[in-house]
Amino acid sequence: MSDTPRIRPGRQNRERPRKPEAAGPGAPARLGVLLRTPARAAEPLLAQAPKPWQRMLPFTIVGVFVVTLLPVTITVLTINYGLGGGWSGALGVAQTVPLLLAVTRPVRAWAVVLLADTVGALLLIQADKVATYPWPWPPMTIVGYLLLMVCLGLRESVRTMVGVWLATGVVGVALEFLRPAGTSTTSALLFVLAGVVLALTGALRGYGDAQRRIAEQESISEAERARRTLLEERARIARELHDVVAHHMSVITVQADSAPYRLPGMAEPVREEFAAIAASARESLGEMRRLLTVLRGDGTERAEGEKAPQPGIDRLQQLVEATVRAGQPVELSLAADAAGAARTAPPAVDLSAYRIVQEALANVVRHAPGAETRVSVTVDADEVLVLVVNGPARGAVVALESSGTGHGLVGMRERVRLTGGTLDTGPLPDGGFRVAARLPLNDPTRETT
Repeated sequence: MSDTPRIRPGRQNRERPRKPEAAGPGAPARLGVLLRTPARAAEPLLAQAPKPWQRMLPFTIVGVFVVTLLPVTITVLTINYGLGGGWSGALGVAQTVPLLLAVTRPVRAWAVVLLADTVGALLLIQADKVATYPWPWPPMTIVGYLLLMVCLGLRESVRTMVGVWLATGVVGVALEFLRPAGTSTTSALLFVLAGVVLALTGALRGYGDAQRRIAEQESISEAERARRTLLEERARIARELHDVVAHHMSVITVQADSAPYRLPGMAEPVREEFAAIAASARESLGEMRRLLTVLRGDGTERAEGEKAPQPGIDRLQQLVEATVRAGQPVELSLAADAAGAARTAPPAVDLSAYRIVQEALANVVRHAPGAETRVSVTVDADEVLVLVVNGPARGAVVALESSGTGHGLVGMRERVRLTGGTLDTGPLPDGGFRVAARLPLNDPTRETT
């Protein structure tokens, strides 16, 4: 029975059927999203629309209203209300041209237009024909004011809209005390229509904001699903490592420990060799259990796993002795006080130095078995220097692996980067290989792991 499960092509696709695509949002939803409140105060309406003609649409609509209302306002004020031509022209410009500002700054446009409309209402009190027409807001003024309310409702907050609406009512009530005899009042009409337009456009804008928040939540949910998938994959890898690697390492340990009893009459050097194999296998099992604890991803389990002491420079002697017993000639140069000085080093530096030597020796065993190897570790007040140099492989010895994935060197570089140090690796002219690492002891930019 195979240790690793076989996965046939296409199995995952059959087990996880594709989720049907959700129906696209309707026209109101798309319009609501399109009209959502811009991020910047001076950003025009529809500035986030995907197409250029959509971004120009507000300017076009407001421009058409201005071009239409300007001559109509001047004509009506002059002919129907009997206001002088100069005053009619000035009021026409003051009441319509500021509408162009409503696309980007509707509150300022509203303040200018309301002031111009109020001045116009006061001037119309003395007009010759005002008694037979609406006052204080002529029909052209109402149309332009409602357009302004649309821009306000699509851009501003509820508090601002309520303030604008109440200010409109207050000005209308104040002008009622000056209403000329015989005129039909339009204060209540504008107040009601402005409230309705603000409510409708504000609701549309709110709907767009809700759609945007839903889209953001969906993005967050996708990120959470991706994170959960990653954790599940890590758990699966942990299970497979436990089922395959840990199982075989346990078998090796048992076989090495039981060899002297199963094979009586074994020579003492052979017994020592089997004991060394069993010790190495048990140490590998301990390392594997710590790795599995991290891969399983639970914060509590990880904390429990990190309570186990990590290897450091003080255990390099044992590592080299185990490598020598495996048949690899290795010479270790370690200052007498290096292990003691390493105890005051940051744990990341101490562990990284050990792991770099461990990986370098493992690479020598795999790719250049039997090659003369020198390991040098120096600890001073500022840094830890690690140097592993091996000569060419013996010609009569076949390498255990003729090619590699390069993951070992990548892991070395990652460990050195986390400590803020440098790593130099490369082949030597005589066919050997060199690994040199500098690990600073006091690096303020060191990442915490």
